[in-house]
Amino acid sequence: MPQIALPDTIDATTSLLASADYVAERALSTAVFLALKLGRPLFLEGEAGVGKTEIAKVLAQTLGRPLVRLQCYEGLDTAAAVYEWNYARQMIEIRLLEAGGVSDREAIARDIFSEAFLIRRPLLHALEPAAGGMPVLLIDELDRADEPFEAYLLEVLSDFQVTIPELGTVRAPSPPIVVITSNRTREIHDAVKRRCLYHWVDYPSLERELAIVRRKVPEAQAALTERLVAFVQSLRAIDLFKPPGVAETLDWARALVALQLEGAGATDIGDSLGVLLKYQDDLASVRERLAGGTLAF
Repeated sequence: MPQIALPDTIDATTSLLASADYVAERALSTAVFLALKLGRPLFLEGEAGVGKTEIAKVLAQTLGRPLVRLQCYEGLDTAAAVYEWNYARQMIEIRLLEAGGVSDREAIARDIFSEAFLIRRPLLHALEPAAGGMPVLLIDELDRADEPFEAYLLEVLSDFQVTIPELGTVRAPSPPIVVITSNRTREIHDAVKRRCLYHWVDYPSLERELAIVRRKVPEAQAALTERLVAFVQSLRAIDLFKPPGVAETLDWARALVALQLEGAGATDIGDSLGVLLKYQDDLASVRERLAGGTLAF
């Protein structure tokens, strides 16, 4: 499978993303272009649902690369993120070797601590080339992981290598495309950020969100698209616990189409707001504003 060339300009990067229906502002396209051109990890920070994770998916899709995803969580360790040994197979192998008369402990250790017994996790997979080129490594929601895991990442992000004591150092022949996301539930250490290019992914403008909905939900009537995007934009201007992201805008657009509410008024959309808002206090506040006329759909 021939390797797809990386975009050579910012405009080409914007077009590449648009080919997979990702509408990017120029600043984001610039950050993606530089990350690809310089072979540096791209650190994307922003509120949930603004399209950070989608960048990695789109790059894998448009460049024909495999996507390797590491979903971070509290307690994530090397056994889940990098590698672990297949202990069950090792025990069986030891019994077979002993039954065959092999008693040399060093020989047994060399046999069971070989690649045949190694279980590769996402970070190790990302260091191995694939048919279309080096993978796209998505380290998603790094802020959910513990700080010690960030320290472990430094070797991977600096030298694109990991050290396995029993086997030695595994190095990538060339850097994978690395996208790291954070919802900023806590601050990521400066040592990680220094190894990356940084971009804050903000909520889109009215015009860009309109373009996104038109691309992603083309079945929605133009008038409905304009009304719902304007409504979502107005929600982000009021004091909500969790303003809706682009993902929620798209979900709500599909929901209104499914409910055949293209001509809906404020009363009709009330029951569908759970698609858009995920907290009871936010729902109550918005419904009260709709009923009081301070907010309109």
